[in-house]
Amino acid sequence: MGLFGKKQNNAAPDVIYKMVVEAGNGFYSWNGNMYQSDIIRACIRPKTKALGKLVAKHIRESETEEGKKLDINPVVYIRMLLEEPNEFMSFQVMIEKVANQLALNNNAFILILRNAFDSPIGLYPITCQGVEAIYKANELFLKFYLMNGKMMTVPYTDIIHLRDDYTNNDLFGESPVDALKGVMNVISTADQGIVNAIKNGALIRWLLKFSNSMRPEDLETNAEKFAESFLSMSSKTKGVAAVDSKAEAQQISSNDYVPNAAQTTGQIKRVYEFFNTNEKIVNSTYSEDEWIAYYESVIEPVAQQLSNEFTRKIFTRKERAHGNKIIFESSNLTYASMATKLNLVQFVDRGIMTRNEVRTYLSMAPMPGGDEALLRKDTGVISVGGDDE
Repeated sequence: MGLFGKKQNNAAPDVIYKMVVEAGNGFYSWNGNMYQSDIIRACIRPKTKALGKLVAKHIRESETEEGKKLDINPVVYIRMLLEEPNEFMSFQVMIEKVANQLALNNNAFILILRNAFDSPIGLYPITCQGVEAIYKANELFLKFYLMNGKMMTVPYTDIIHLRDDYTNNDLFGESPVDALKGVMNVISTADQGIVNAIKNGALIRWLLKFSNSMRPEDLETNAEKFAESFLSMSSKTKGVAAVDSKAEAQQISSNDYVPNAAQTTGQIKRVYEFFNTNEKIVNSTYSEDEWIAYYESVIEPVAQQLSNEFTRKIFTRKERAHGNKIIFESSNLTYASMATKLNLVQFVDRGIMTRNEVRTYLSMAPMPGGDEALLRKDTGVISVGGDDE
């Protein structure tokens, strides 16, 4: 018996999986260093927060004699799973955590915990140092190297796997480390230059030249007296220094290094572009159209991937054939201007939106009976010939 009570045999793997399980074919994260950059965090934070606001729903579409039927959250345990995936976090927090991992590693993993009836009862995001694909007994497994040094091997069917930059590897998204290493080194060097410039403020500012030879300890004593008498805030001479012919006081000017602002801005812009963002998105100074463009190009593709992967891994093929799916509702109207939101009112009496749906965008609580669709009575269907029926 193998993992989770499943039988294993030692038959050779099929050729179709050979590329996936070749030695060394695995994904390894960049030991967390990328997340230590304030620029990286600023780039991915708008994306993770927007993804965390997505609403996951279980829907079931079926055909009846009256036509298509749509049930929303028809199964209680699935609905609860999409509200509280585990005992440590809400669904919003879990999605934000997974979105961070996806942005940093181009891979993110969620473990599906199932009961004895193979029904999902828990969702746990997996934070790991690395993961390796292993093929055993006609089944694909992922071997996770966890942050605490332990290892965990799980069937791939019990893993919700999100990925980005899915190119060369047969299973994993390509790590962004190599692509970002050059520009991040430049930015790090510029930051270090600023630190050094600040430190230079504490270097030697005055040089005392004595006409006669002195012992090292005497030189140090005279330097301390000069500093205490003329350079300290409590000096009685009010900033005026006086020396006799035995010594010459010479002020040393400092030329602090200041990084080229244009170069630094250009490198930061490259990082923004790598993460498909810009300064306005990062600083929340975007216009409505700018956010809609960002939402449609960055947020909605991940929302679609979430829907597909949750549906594939939570439901069997038979259940999917009967119309079961998980959708992540994404609406850029959440970020629309108040004028745009007020224009939604005209959709209510046309049956396009319910009153409670509009109230949601206006950050208002639902009202009793507000989920019923309304339709204006001053319009009707025109017959083919143009005559009233």
